[in-house]
Amino acid sequence: MSQPQEGLRGNPLRDVRDRRLPRVPDPCALVVFGVTGDLARKKLIPAVYDLGNRGLLPPGFALLGFARRDWGHGEFESLAREAAEKGSRTGFRDDVWQRIADSIKFVPGSFDDDAAFDNLSQTLIDLEATHGIRGNAAFYLSIPPAMFPTVLKQMQRTGMADNAERGGWRRVVVEKPFGYDLKSSRELNELVDNVFTPQDVFRIDHYLGKETVQNLLALRFANTLYEPLWNGNYVDSVQITMAEDVGIGSRAAFYDKAGAARDVLQNHVLQLVALTAMEEPVSFDAESIRTEKTKVLGAISVPKDLEHYAIRGQYDQGWLGGVRVPSYLDEKDVPAGSTTETYAAVRLGVETRRWAGVPFYLRTGKRLPRRVTEIAVIFKKAPHLPFSQTDTEELGHNQLVVRVQPDEGITMRFGSKVPGSSMEVRDVSMDFLYGESFTESSPEAYERLLLDVLLGDATLFPRNEEVEHSWRVIDPLEEFWAGRKPHLYRSGEWGPAAAAEMLARDGRVWRRP
Repeated sequence: MSQPQEGLRGNPLRDVRDRRLPRVPDPCALVVFGVTGDLARKKLIPAVYDLGNRGLLPPGFALLGFARRDWGHGEFESLAREAAEKGSRTGFRDDVWQRIADSIKFVPGSFDDDAAFDNLSQTLIDLEATHGIRGNAAFYLSIPPAMFPTVLKQMQRTGMADNAERGGWRRVVVEKPFGYDLKSSRELNELVDNVFTPQDVFRIDHYLGKETVQNLLALRFANTLYEPLWNGNYVDSVQITMAEDVGIGSRAAFYDKAGAARDVLQNHVLQLVALTAMEEPVSFDAESIRTEKTKVLGAISVPKDLEHYAIRGQYDQGWLGGVRVPSYLDEKDVPAGSTTETYAAVRLGVETRRWAGVPFYLRTGKRLPRRVTEIAVIFKKAPHLPFSQTDTEELGHNQLVVRVQPDEGITMRFGSKVPGSSMEVRDVSMDFLYGESFTESSPEAYERLLLDVLLGDATLFPRNEEVEHSWRVIDPLEEFWAGRKPHLYRSGEWGPAAAAEMLARDGRVWRRP
């Protein structure tokens, strides 16, 4: 008797194959405001090209640039091609670029130019006939936050943000910083949500698009090895480091008003805390993951003793890579006597049953010895060691380290016997490297995130509540630091001495990446 054929859901091999099929968006347009800026040229345009090279752009796709330049389509196409050639991850191919170039449009104008926005609106309508975009468009605000109100009001006036009017989806991408403090963040959220529906607002934090950040969820929830130990019964502390070896470059106008805490702690680093400390979601859809992250951010406690557990610093002159580099105050366009921090370190708590009593040490800074971002989960020492002190003098805490960049991977550090006739134990490391274990290179963060925007997948995008909880952590630090001078540290060192003293006060030391 012949067996009945299994349906799609009855064949496990077919299920797996279908889940691995590439996700391709519906025909749509991507409109980039501020398309001549660094972000668009260095990240967004190369990401669009790489998606096209991987076959992940729909046949009916159009790229529209909006900027205050008196350009035609040909001039914009030349700039875009140059950006793709310089920044593409997958290697530049003329045939791929030509398919994209055929759908490139440029709309010149300033943000307060009604005629320019009317032209942009009409261009999108025309694309419905020529490219079949069916009213689908994503708007990327690669512009200073101060310009948001003007642009959003123009989009509201022309009906470009109205899903119902155009008969398709309309989405907006907002770059960090999401405000300057809790008050301004709420005002920005209210402004954006008045023009777009909340589910169509994508607040982009490019760190969440990195493969290793997403792998943290796989590491925790796809394995039974770690989860039983992932709590205060076994974890001594968590250290999250985001270090840069560069200075502020040409960003003085922005950076001197923001500083390290607003620029990095409020978004990138606190998002890593949320992913590290969150409970297992009921499913891996956007709503479930964002709900668990929101719970963590709402449970974060700020230390009462900010004098000793909230440290900020500013880089002084020093040596990096054999080159003498200037102090922050000597950088171009930095105001004389500025007290803006280029380094911030803080001890936080996560007041949940899982993490009560476990300190989370966070630090970020510029002009540090090397560029590195990592999450180090440091476990408690074994309660009893049947070895003499001399046998274990090089034995520390077990560690699980997730390296976000640049050497993406995971390191486990544990004690092992040294070969020989005596019982000597020493810490050793076991490494997993993405580049060695997988033949396919990881997509760039913006590549993944742009695709998710076009697909409408909000999993990797913080929602309003996450942003506001993050500001509730940062605002008390900024209020405490206001008017105080930061600690100085020499360029090429791991921050000011006060940051090392912060951990020494708790009987701990910073992990050396």
